[in-house]
Amino acid sequence: MTSPKTVLITGTSSGIGLAAAIGAARAGWTTIATMRDTGKAEALLNAAAEAGVADRIQVKRLDVTDPASIAACLDEVIAEHGRLDALVNNAGAAQVGTIELMSVDDVRAAMEVNFFGVVAATRAALPHLRATRGRVITVTSVGGMVGQPFNEAYCAAKFAVEGFMESLAPVAATVGVDVTVVEPGAVASEFVANIGLDVPALLAAAGPYAPALQAYIARTQQSYGNAQTPAEAAAPIIDALTADHPAFRIQTSEWARDFVATTLADLDGSAVQTLTGAWVR
Repeated sequence: MTSPKTVLITGTSSGIGLAAAIGAARAGWTTIATMRDTGKAEALLNAAAEAGVADRIQVKRLDVTDPASIAACLDEVIAEHGRLDALVNNAGAAQVGTIELMSVDDVRAAMEVNFFGVVAATRAALPHLRATRGRVITVTSVGGMVGQPFNEAYCAAKFAVEGFMESLAPVAATVGVDVTVVEPGAVASEFVANIGLDVPALLAAAGPYAPALQAYIARTQQSYGNAQTPAEAAAPIIDALTADHPAFRIQTSEWARDFVATTLADLDGSAVQTLTGAWVR
């Protein structure tokens, strides 16, 4: 009897990660749903019970910024299930600010979670994925293709992830591992709420950038009013997980496809600057 395929998903306590874990379990995968703080697993476990897939979801602790945590989690997965067929890099953290008002340590922290965490988890998983001819699916962002005002550190990390995965993909393919990036646009999830923005304090500290920041925040609040649900954004992840030959780059909505297309056809950068410049005026 063939063992069910096993997928490990990072950052599953809320939002896209939670929805992806439920979707993967519904698709028949043994789903290792990881999070930095397993005390926050209640929402996932309740959703799994409601979906009738609690028996296919196992919650484990994994902190993508801690290599020892990654190694311990993977060791447990292999010991308990004997295989790993897919890794979904979803864990991430938003950050709003501009460099004159941030410390370099703030930028490093954003890179640590959003880029180096992806690198570390991917590196640790690859030997197991080679054994199963599996796949790596990484949730990036349209912010990994189009730089956005007051998201310098976040977009830098996501651009780095895109470059890393685009470079890795042909190499991984030679050993039977597929690599895919999934690019959501605005998603109505706790990801934004979890930034913990104190808007009045931010504006008070913004100095000469206050008018631009106020315009950006107003525009962002408006755009999130028409955002995808986490389940809608997670659906392409499940498609990539189950497809015979998933595409390398997948956007989660028509809006995201149009937005990313702006930069792909923008040789001199003027189209992107015109677009995003309007957000801060």
